Amino acid sequence: MESLIFTILSFILALGILITVHEFGHFWVARKLGVKVLRFSVGFGKPILKRTGKLDGTEYVIAAIPLGGYVKMLDEREAEVPKQEIGRAFNRQSLKTRAAIVVAGPLSNFLFAILAFWLVLVFGETGSRPWVGEVAVGSIAETAGFRLDDELLSVANRPTPSWEAAVYALLRESVEGSELAVNVLDKDGYHQTRVIPGDKLAALSDGGYILDGLGLSPKRPSVPPVIGQVVQGESADRAGLKQGDLVLAVGGEAVESWSELVAIIRDKPGKPLVFEVDRSGQRLELPLIVGSREENGKRYGRIGAGVDIPEGLYEEYRTEYRLGPLDAMEASIYKTWDMSVFMLRMLGRMVIGKASVENLSGPISIAQTAGKTASYGIAYFLKFLALVSISLGVLNLLPIPILDGGHLFYFLVEALKGGPLSEEFQIQGQRLGMAILLAVMILAFYVDISRLLG
Repeated sequence: MESLIFTILSFILALGILITVHEFGHFWVARKLGVKVLRFSVGFGKPILKRTGKLDGTEYVIAAIPLGGYVKMLDEREAEVPKQEIGRAFNRQSLKTRAAIVVAGPLSNFLFAILAFWLVLVFGETGSRPWVGEVAVGSIAETAGFRLDDELLSVANRPTPSWEAAVYALLRESVEGSELAVNVLDKDGYHQTRVIPGDKLAALSDGGYILDGLGLSPKRPSVPPVIGQVVQGESADRAGLKQGDLVLAVGGEAVESWSELVAIIRDKPGKPLVFEVDRSGQRLELPLIVGSREENGKRYGRIGAGVDIPEGLYEEYRTEYRLGPLDAMEASIYKTWDMSVFMLRMLGRMVIGKASVENLSGPISIAQTAGKTASYGIAYFLKFLALVSISLGVLNLLPIPILDGGHLFYFLVEALKGGPLSEEFQIQGQRLGMAILLAVMILAFYVDISRLLG
């Protein structure tokens, strides 16, 4: 229950930040260009908090439904405007002024993403070292020459200090569909170049699990099967297992690592097993009955024992990196641009049927990710906010009526035509835009629910 509440609160916080950023872009530019703002609302529906600015007369609102927001400006098309205020009405502004106000929202999302990435890079973060632990036989990676213990240094000449950076780079290049050079440091300390064929890479951009598609697995430490915490009253406790016991074998099957032990237990819910353990040099045999738990309609074994992780075990597999302010700014701009282009191309591939709609993420998936990244720490949450902010910027610039991109398209037609489109045409366009957005939202919810149901 606490986890669900934390996820919901993280989701609301993320939405609040990103909606405020987007709408503040419209608000700030409108004010600077002399347009009167009547209301700045974060959320839709009934106001929860409301305040009227003493100097500007703008009504600032936080509303009940946190799934969007809006900036309401003085406009003759919506209500009668006093003669003395006509010059401050949005519809009376030049085409350039109106376009600047509209584009300011998505632009603010991109600027926020740059700032978020910059903060993470300047203050530094810890990631997983891009070190290859396994290359699947017959895989794309094996054909390209990848070997055990290769460390990825760069993808398409972009540095990859962590697995996260490497995956982003591979995803970005996969949409290109061209031959890709990956620079690595092999296990003997020599610099090598592994080349992935473009056609093979392009086929991987659809699924999201690009490392699995390539046949690469990150190198992970082998955690010894030493019992740590024992849960009172559960199978391990009843059998007499103690903290510090080294598990040598289970049911006569030798155990080399904690992951092997977990795999054996998970597959035997309710079954009797004999644990052979080393306790301070003494070999003991402890019979127990494996407990069980249910997950997604399936039963899995559990014994109520945690792992004892040796101090410093993960240090070799971690990497810490940070950049100076100027280098971080350059890297942040590049990353924001790269992710924007990647998202736009992925949308294009989905429209023409070359990418699955399973790449969509609806509110449920976004909420889950908000909760997870917030629980991992501020750096992860900032990167999550940056990616969602880029998505909002890209989506809002699509030429769909009702979105900012739709308004910009109308302005372009107005510039070419020499006059505004008819009010009836714009109303019909708004209806079409609403229908498109509603269809996309339903599809995104469907994909989310399908994921939850497995």
